[in-house]
Amino acid sequence: MSANLTYIKGKLTVGSTRGDGQTGEDVTANIKTIRAIPLILLGNHIPDFIEIRGEVYMDKKDFSQVNKERMDKGEALFANPRNATSGSLKLLDSSIVAKRQLNFFAHSLGAYRSQPVDTQWDFLSRLKDWGVRANMHSALCRNIEEVIAYCRKWQRKRDKLSYEIDGVVIKLNSLLQQNDLGFTAKSPRWAVAYKFAARQATTEVITIKVNVGRTGVITPTAELKPVECSGVIISNATLHNFEEIERLGLRQGDRVLIERAGDVIPKVVKVVEQKGKKPYNIPVKCPACGEKIVKEKEEDVAYRCINSDCPAQLERALLHFASRDALDIEGMGEAVINQLVSLKLLKSLADIYKLKLEDLLQLELFKEKKANNLLSSIQKSKQQPLARLIFALGIRHIGQKAAYTLAEEFGDMQKLMQAKLEELDIIPEIGQVMAGAILNYFKLSPIRKLIQDLKDAGVNMRQWAGNFKINRLTAKTVVFTGELAGFSRAEAEELVRQSKGMPASSVSSKTDILVAGTNAGTKFNKARELGVKIIGEDEFKEMVK
Repeated sequence: MSANLTYIKGKLTVGSTRGDGQTGEDVTANIKTIRAIPLILLGNHIPDFIEIRGEVYMDKKDFSQVNKERMDKGEALFANPRNATSGSLKLLDSSIVAKRQLNFFAHSLGAYRSQPVDTQWDFLSRLKDWGVRANMHSALCRNIEEVIAYCRKWQRKRDKLSYEIDGVVIKLNSLLQQNDLGFTAKSPRWAVAYKFAARQATTEVITIKVNVGRTGVITPTAELKPVECSGVIISNATLHNFEEIERLGLRQGDRVLIERAGDVIPKVVKVVEQKGKKPYNIPVKCPACGEKIVKEKEEDVAYRCINSDCPAQLERALLHFASRDALDIEGMGEAVINQLVSLKLLKSLADIYKLKLEDLLQLELFKEKKANNLLSSIQKSKQQPLARLIFALGIRHIGQKAAYTLAEEFGDMQKLMQAKLEELDIIPEIGQVMAGAILNYFKLSPIRKLIQDLKDAGVNMRQWAGNFKINRLTAKTVVFTGELAGFSRAEAEELVRQSKGMPASSVSSKTDILVAGTNAGTKFNKARELGVKIIGEDEFKEMVK
């Protein structure tokens, strides 16, 4: 499980989870119980401020011991070390965490203020000097042939390690070049994960079920005779869509080969033995509401239920809306939502904000305290920033990072709803598919009514809680290159956002300003070719004022 460690003047001050990439959970008390994590950095040249990123994990033998103890107590067993680690790190009682023998490897540099670090390899070396564990099997490869050989070596030797791995992460060594390459909306351009071949097992298909997603997509799932695969008992596997069933020639009762893609998601690879008697027929009606299911376009793969009153779609949409990464309504889980929909207390997302104490007291296991806690959480969710609300709405193709980009660009919901294609298209992180999905979503009259209902309920429609700074960076697209003396790259980009400017990772004709630090990279030459305004760090500081 990813963890960020913040050291100020060599002392561990905060340990947090990655969360949504912007905000994580404070798990400092639990982090401090992990013996592999030093409370104070050792040696010389300790940075004034550093954020060290890494993975908390559990060895195989410690995982077995934890499950043995849980079995002795009659408690549910953890499915795998990943789940055990995640569950442990979030416990409220740090004394229990201390007994679970969690471990840690550092792998990346976050925010940093001290002597410059030039390469990833230098950073790993400094970690060792400071007493922080990096993986001893890390290697510096000089060319792609060495990378391939390294990946093949550890695919062969993975089972000899004391902990589970599912692949190798390959990173560009130069931190300057990492900064120049930057990020897409979803991942860094300077790193790639090489995933090992998935673990496999054979079992029998008991039946083929269909589920209805929050956007109405009908997804088939194979219910399997339970089988162990890579330390996990598998009883269901995704079939993706109905064309996949046809491609596999799959029937109920067939014996199949399954694998865990990335050692996580189970899927059916192929039919090993055809034991089923009847070919599978695509259902004609939605299993949740009984309405006809259709393909919206002939070239589409997905079948959808287009009934806007379908209870399954509403339940999935509500669950997503209330989830931790969206509006984070604690206590509004699947069981609660199912009951509220069944009692017809929730017919739309906005109905969440109409719930009263007497409504919640109708639910199973709800007493006054639990009901008031949920009402308090609902009230608190109204203050979430616009980025969270955009993500919570569940617009097709719009994930967390794209939602954040849109919120930063437009600032309030009304401006986003009125955005034209050309306005969306100039945003570097928003492609044509995303732009089309946004326009189509806000054209719908039920959506416009939903937004108004949420606004009337007091839900925040702006990204900034207070006034942002107006200065010479406002409404400008700003790119950084080279090393800045007074800021980390993340800090400088945040100053641009606070000025309602747009930090970007690459230079284009839409770039207004290039801020060039020392050892400026290829962006400098491109900016000069395009006639982009180029400034130094001192002028940037003046513009921020």
